[in-house]
Amino acid sequence: MDLAAVVLAAGKGTRMKSRRPKVLHHVAGRPMIAHVMEAAREAGAHRIIVITGYGHDEVAAVVNELGGETVVQEPQLGTAHAVLQAEERLAGHRGHVLVVCGDTPLLRAGTLSGLVARHRDSSAAATVLTAFLNDPTGYGRVIRDPAGRFIRIVEQADGTPEELAVREISTGVFCFTAGGLFECLRGISADNRQGEYYLPDALAVYRDKGFLIGTCPVADPVEIYGINDRRQLAEAERLVRSAVLGYWMDQGVTIVDPSSTYIDRAARIAKDTVIHPFTFIEGDSVVGEECEIGPNTRLVRARLGDRVTVQYAVVLESTVGERSTVGPFAYIRPGCEIGAGVKIGDFVEIKNAVVGTGSKIPHLSYVGDAVIGEKVNVGAGTITCNYDGKKKWTTVIEDGAFIGSNTNLVAPVTVGRGAYVGAGSTIRRDVPPGALGVARSEQKNIPNWETRVRHAEKDDRQTSD
Repeated sequence: MDLAAVVLAAGKGTRMKSRRPKVLHHVAGRPMIAHVMEAAREAGAHRIIVITGYGHDEVAAVVNELGGETVVQEPQLGTAHAVLQAEERLAGHRGHVLVVCGDTPLLRAGTLSGLVARHRDSSAAATVLTAFLNDPTGYGRVIRDPAGRFIRIVEQADGTPEELAVREISTGVFCFTAGGLFECLRGISADNRQGEYYLPDALAVYRDKGFLIGTCPVADPVEIYGINDRRQLAEAERLVRSAVLGYWMDQGVTIVDPSSTYIDRAARIAKDTVIHPFTFIEGDSVVGEECEIGPNTRLVRARLGDRVTVQYAVVLESTVGERSTVGPFAYIRPGCEIGAGVKIGDFVEIKNAVVGTGSKIPHLSYVGDAVIGEKVNVGAGTITCNYDGKKKWTTVIEDGAFIGSNTNLVAPVTVGRGAYVGAGSTIRRDVPPGALGVARSEQKNIPNWETRVRHAEKDDRQTSD
């Protein structure tokens, strides 16, 4: 419990050209700061303090939900000044402080754990995570003496041509020993082209005082990829999603075309499921074993049992029981509980409804605010008329009932167990169990209708002539 994390997330992200704070833009279905906080927590941080600025209220809402704390940096005078804002929150903390940037969603928990372990084992005052880049433009360079010992970090704007030729860079990720950290930060100068208090300058202060400065190279430089614009956001999305797809394929999931499949990091999929192209599995959706999902399907926070088939369909925040089929062209809206062995067919929309085991709604129906029992057959064109202009009402169809095609069920109404409703009916009153409900006007046949119509049309033409 000796590790705390400080996440730097005060910037607006001007190059994103967005009203939304940069760290709240999503990567693989989650705000990028959520990825960073998760990595820090998995690395052992028992407290996570996020330094906010632009869009504080929005960022704080997300951070608080994720179990973190926030401190506002105002004005924003650089990264060292940002970390200094956490001093009051970390008063009495005697362990170590991990500092990470909120716009690096590719950072892995294992990398942070390795940095912390290197820091602890070396008894350094500070340890910086470094990387070697073919093109280090924009990053602070790690400057060493001829013996390879750390001297300082030089920012892009302040480096000489010789210093800027160095390929080893600071990733902006640090681990500090808490004791003396904030005293050191208060001693940093803003004597640079940007007029800001740079966190890397703390390392020079420590060095001048004779403290040990450590470095820890990252194994894969891709991890330190920072997001500054929409192109970089898309690239991060590609990299994270590729890793997610690879993980699920390793777990026994068949993904027919990874290039056209999108699975959020929080989703869970069981083995022997097949994912067809143009499928989106979003949020914390759960898909059971031996399912067949897609093509052209979207699941959002859905719960699917084993051997479920969903194709050309949308399932939002609902549960679908085992062996059920959904689609093609079905729309299951939030709040639905679909039982086992149910058929939800083409052009069917369901909202806030319970559908019992073995029931069928094969096609062209709307079922909203309804409770449907087991082994119910709902004919084509059936509509639950759930809204009277002021209030939503419930339709109940009990076990074994049969609803004829083109039926309107005007809620609140109940169709009893084993009852029948004749096709074309508009049902306004309850149908007792076992009864037949028919509610339609009497058919009238008018003789010689075609002849009368033809004569009328002929008269109209003669009049117009």
